[in-house]
Amino acid sequence: MSAATYTPSGGERADIPSTVGSPDGRDAINQSHQRSRAYGITEQSEPDFSSPLRGDLTSALDENRFLFQHAAPVMETLYDQIANTHSMVLLTSSKGMVLHSLGDSDFLEKASRVALMPGMDWSEKTKGTNAIGTALTEEEALTVHGNQHFMNANKFLTCSCSPIFDPYGQVIGALDVTGDQRSFHQHTLALVRMSAQMIENHMFADIFPKAIRVHFHTRSEFLGTLVEGIAVFSPEGRFISANRSAQFQIGLPFAALKAHTFSSLFGIPISSLIDLFSGTLPTPKQLVLHNGVAVWCRVKVKSANPWSAGHGSAPVSPLQAEERASTAPAPAAAPLATRPPVRRPHLSTLQYLDTGDPQVSAVIHKLRMVSGKDIPVMILGETGTGKDLLAQAIHGDSNRSGQPFVSVNCASIPDTLIESELFGYEEGAFTGARKKGSIGKILQANGGTLFLDEIGDMPKHLQARLLRVLQERRVSPLGAGKEVDVDVAIVSATHKNLKDMIARGDFREDLYYRLNGLVVRLPALRERTDFDLVVQKIVKSLCENGQHIGISPRVMDIFKRYHWPGNFRQLHNLLRTAVVMVGCAGVIDMEHLPDDFLEELEHGLPHPMAMRLGQPLQTVEETLPEMPSAPPMPEPPVDGQKLQDVALGAMAQMLRLHKGNVSAAAKALGVSRNTIYRKKNLLPPDALG
Repeated sequence: MSAATYTPSGGERADIPSTVGSPDGRDAINQSHQRSRAYGITEQSEPDFSSPLRGDLTSALDENRFLFQHAAPVMETLYDQIANTHSMVLLTSSKGMVLHSLGDSDFLEKASRVALMPGMDWSEKTKGTNAIGTALTEEEALTVHGNQHFMNANKFLTCSCSPIFDPYGQVIGALDVTGDQRSFHQHTLALVRMSAQMIENHMFADIFPKAIRVHFHTRSEFLGTLVEGIAVFSPEGRFISANRSAQFQIGLPFAALKAHTFSSLFGIPISSLIDLFSGTLPTPKQLVLHNGVAVWCRVKVKSANPWSAGHGSAPVSPLQAEERASTAPAPAAAPLATRPPVRRPHLSTLQYLDTGDPQVSAVIHKLRMVSGKDIPVMILGETGTGKDLLAQAIHGDSNRSGQPFVSVNCASIPDTLIESELFGYEEGAFTGARKKGSIGKILQANGGTLFLDEIGDMPKHLQARLLRVLQERRVSPLGAGKEVDVDVAIVSATHKNLKDMIARGDFREDLYYRLNGLVVRLPALRERTDFDLVVQKIVKSLCENGQHIGISPRVMDIFKRYHWPGNFRQLHNLLRTAVVMVGCAGVIDMEHLPDDFLEELEHGLPHPMAMRLGQPLQTVEETLPEMPSAPPMPEPPVDGQKLQDVALGAMAQMLRLHKGNVSAAAKALGVSRNTIYRKKNLLPPDALG
């Protein structure tokens, strides 16, 4: 839309922008003035501080939490761009209630004199012509400047506002920048428009995390920017949604797009699209829209199963199973924040974590028994066993799946910050606090699931606060002096023995019994009987463009004998490196494995099967076939002699033989140079040349 000039009656400026209505903007403002008179408002009306919506701010924030969650960070960025310009940034509901504001302190005081503050209604029905109310009515971005305001009290303002559309094409709120009319800048509306579009794009990523999202633009360099089109489709190719840029590029409004499919818009079947973009790092590819316009595309398909194969090869993917029931939009009239969560009655995310191991199958069976009952779940297991993935699957199978899943790692947040991260804080609650505070992770998860990872690392003084939240279902942000109702399902996880911690006084017993409604334990990777299938799934998910990469028998044998201290996380990272190293070779062999992994093998790690059965420990060198040959090593260790001492002796011997040449010694030993460099401080000086 282009800016135009409009001279209001009695106005003094001829360069006032307007972006709606007729080419000069006169119709939009005149029509708004006519509506204002019809509402019984006069130009002499005083600012209304007794808005019928006043006092409902808390419930409005709760109703609009999805909008607020995505808009608040964007508002911070937008305010940074207009700071010290006698201006403020406002977020409103679709009805015009101001939900949140950021601004220069001097101007916030002026704005409060005309009731421009959170909790007040700025619809046209109560305030007459103004950017917020008129933009929401017209469903278009616009600027209302000075004398264009209907009420005299508001004519000292200049306001630029853009409506915000939810992913279903409905207006969910508005973003506004208001300032003193003397500080008017012609680029303000463009900033507001871009910020509103950023909020809309963020919503797309959140509301359709498992749908097929096509990101496209006529120029490849614009992919990933605010101006890219985003269109969302079900696995069968049915149209679900599209952002405003996509509607513009396709040339059809949202209502008309509802009658289309992916095939009718892009000219190829949805199955061909999935095949075209299979793999983890698909490059942009060119497709042609129904109107003949060529566009560059990226496709994002997120499977519920983190190790699933490419969708082109699986008969039924986790995505297909979930989206068959989940992608139909709610009725258009229902506000997004109040739409009921969507159930997924078909194949579940839990099912795709069940790859045949009896212990995992038993865990999943128990979780299905309590699904939807809001019974807290505690997941035990070593680091890297997939506790976070199981927590997401629990959420995905619950009746809260349409609401937020918020994860908090209690071990990764400093003790000084975890309280504010969890419970939130008000402005000025402590030194360094952000303007207007933060709502905190617990309130972010309101209506959904809060995952407390590494709960055993939560500081003792915060355990009592968390227990109170779980008991009373209310949160008190730092410095707020008030409590807010919260409704969350709790999933926690730890690799620690909480009962031992309780005995030592390091963990509250009452909190433990509040969290452990159902306790399940994930087995370590070395204990699982479905190891082969897991490895195949991970490799398949890492392959690009239909690659088929195998694993040599000796590498698979090594994998089965290795003890995997990092479990799935370690296995996934190792295979990711190996797949890259393979290239077109087709089979992962010893030379494709990372150096650090090979170095561990050289040091003779214990055989996991022997560890499980209580047999005498064997070293990898003694049990693995076809290991690379190396020069003669010293005699095997005698009783009491450590393997590391033997390795150091071998390094010293080879370094002396090669006069301190690390590269030559490493080659003779069949190890990497880094192995020797790491041990140099333990070697005798005469070995270093």
